[in-house]
Amino acid sequence: MKLHPDHHDDLNAITAYGTGWVEVNGARHQGPLLLHPQGPVQPWSIDGLAALTPDMLLALAEPRPEVILLGTGARLQFPPPSFSRPLLQAGIGLETMDSVAACRTYNILMAEGRQVLLALELLVVGDDRPGHLAAGGGGPIEQLLVVHVAHDRVPRQH
Repeated sequence: MKLHPDHHDDLNAITAYGTGWVEVNGARHQGPLLLHPQGPVQPWSIDGLAALTPDMLLALAEPRPEVILLGTGARLQFPPPSFSRPLLQAGIGLETMDSVAACRTYNILMAEGRQVLLALELLVVGDDRPGHLAAGGGGPIEQLLVVHVAHDRVPRQH
């Protein structure tokens, strides 16, 4: 199987991330953010995940995505089950994961041409609330590479 870098110059791809920042198409952003495959990167005015409500999530859903990826920081934090009810009624899925997994999943879905919204709480040093890195911690800085598989070259099973 041969892998090729997948370049989406007209789409927003996460190209790197680290403690307190994320890079979209090579431009660094700090603070919580909202990201659609197309359009500007939007700061997300949220005072921690504890302040999040189902109505706030539903209000984010314009333009209407197929799924909202909720990146909850360094640790996975599930919202109450009631959060997904209004989204499901509107035909929108909600997937909750830590922010590193959310960044990777966003890139995969974006590269597949899916309508996805990333609502991302960043990894924060010096914040010992659940879902954040402990003081003195520090996450690895990772470069992300979006790839696609050349399907016409994948060996067929007989």
